[in-house]
Amino acid sequence: MSQWDTPDPIALHARGQPERLACRDIATDRRWSYAELDRNIQQAVTWLQQQPAVHAGERIAVIARNSADLLILNMATERLGAIFVPLNYRLSTAELTTILADCQPRLVAMDPREQQPALPAGAKAIDTTDLAGEIAACPPSPRLAPLPGDITKIILYTSGTSGRPKGVMITGENIYATAVNFGIIGHVSRNSVFLCDAPMFHVIGLLPSIRAPLLFGGALHIAPGFDPQRTNALLADADTGTTHYFCVPKMAAMLTEQPNFKPSRWHHLRALFTGGSPISPYQVRWWLERGIQVSNGFGMTEAGTIMHVPLEPGLIDQTAGGVGLPPPFVAIRLVDAEENDVAPGEPGEILVRGPNVTPGYWNRPEETARAFTRDGWLRTGDIGQADARGHMTIKDRKKDMFISGGENVFPAEVENALLGHADVSEAAVVGVADDTWGEVGHAYIVPAPGARLDPDALSRYCKTLLAGYKVPKRFHIIDALPRNASGKLMKTILKKQQ
Repeated sequence: MSQWDTPDPIALHARGQPERLACRDIATDRRWSYAELDRNIQQAVTWLQQQPAVHAGERIAVIARNSADLLILNMATERLGAIFVPLNYRLSTAELTTILADCQPRLVAMDPREQQPALPAGAKAIDTTDLAGEIAACPPSPRLAPLPGDITKIILYTSGTSGRPKGVMITGENIYATAVNFGIIGHVSRNSVFLCDAPMFHVIGLLPSIRAPLLFGGALHIAPGFDPQRTNALLADADTGTTHYFCVPKMAAMLTEQPNFKPSRWHHLRALFTGGSPISPYQVRWWLERGIQVSNGFGMTEAGTIMHVPLEPGLIDQTAGGVGLPPPFVAIRLVDAEENDVAPGEPGEILVRGPNVTPGYWNRPEETARAFTRDGWLRTGDIGQADARGHMTIKDRKKDMFISGGENVFPAEVENALLGHADVSEAAVVGVADDTWGEVGHAYIVPAPGARLDPDALSRYCKTLLAGYKVPKRFHIIDALPRNASGKLMKTILKKQQ
C-alpha cells in the first residue's frame, strides 16, 4: 500500500481561500467559490451514498458532454472511494455497451441527448439533466477518512484508434503526479486561469486541464465542448483572463480559421499547450510570429504528462516540433529493440517510470504485463530522439515506422516536411507493401482553403527536403483526415484504404 494518502486540494483551498473563484460552468454561467465547490462535492457524496449498492470500489460511468456537474460527480466519487469512468459520448451504442460490460458500473449518468447503450444487469441509469437538482437537495456528507494514494480512482478507456479500447486504471497518486508535473512545466499558480473545452473523457481534459489549476488554487472555466469561435472569444475576454489553454494541434488550427481569430487580444495567455498529435516546426513558428508561445508536449492516457517544452520563446523556436523535457517526477529511457539504452543522439523507444504511470489495465492482466518491461518501465510505443541537451523529438509511433529498401522511414518526419508547403493544411503518411522496396510511403493531403495541389509538384517539393527513399510514392488529395473524438489521427483507416 502507498504510504501517502490522496490529497484533496479543493478541501484545502475551501479553508485557505474560501471566497476565491474555483470553477465556472460556461454553458450555464454558474460559478463556485472554493468553499461552495467543496460543499457541493460533499452534497454529491451524500447523494452517492443514497444510491443502491454504491460504495468504495464500485464504478460510476458517465456519458455526457463537459460540465461542472461532471467535475463535482468525479470529485465526490473520488472522496467516496468509488471509481469514476467517463466515456466518449460519440461512440456508437454498440461500442459503449461493450465498454460498460467491461467495467460493470453501478450507476450510469447519461445525457438523454447522447447515445443510450444497453446497461449491464444491476446498473442504474441517471439522467444528467436531473443531477444538479438532486445533489443540491442533499445535505453535505460528514468528512470521510482519506484514502490511500495507490487505489484506482478513475478508469479512462483508450480512444481505440486500433483494436478494442482498454480501461487504463488511474490512481490518486497518478492524478496528482500528473497535476504537479504539468504545473511545474506550465508555470501554474493560484493566479492561473484555465479554459477547459477538451473532452473530459480524455486524459488532456480530465487531468492536466482540470487537476492542475485546482491543485494550485487557480480558477477553472469548463465549456461543454470545443467550439472554435467561442474559444477565440473566451481567450480574448478580459473578464475571463485565460492564462492556460490545452488543445490538440487540430483544434489550434481551427481557431485560426475563424473570423474572430485575434491572438493580439489574448493578453493574459501564457501559452497554447498542445499534445495528443504531432505539430510541425512550421506551425510552432507561425504562432510565435503572432506573439503566442506554443508549449508542445508528449503524454498518454497511461502516464499523463510526460514531457513539455519549457515556456521560453527562444527555446520554443530552437526546438520547434519537439516535445521538450520531462518534469522532475518522470524518468525517461530510450532503448533499442532489445531494450538496451541507445547511444546519445540515436532514436529509440521511449520508456517511462514515475508516480504518474498507471498500474495497468482494468481486467487485462496479460496486456498489463506486456505494457511493462521486467524491471517496471512503461513501454510507450513511441520512438524518440534526444539532442545533446536532452530535448526530445518524437520520431514516430513504433508501429507506424516502416522500412523502405532497408532504410527506416518515420512518417512524422515526412509529414512535417509536407506541412511546410504553403498549400498543405494537413498531411498523413502510411507505409504500404511494395514488391520492389518492401514498403513505400503513401501520403494523404488536405489542401489549404482554396489551394489546388498537384501530386507531381508535391513529390518534387519533398525531394528538396528529404532523402529519396523517404519521399512518398503516391499522393492522395482528400477533404479531411479521419480522426477520433479526441482529435487523434486514425491511420488504421488510411491503411485499410490501400
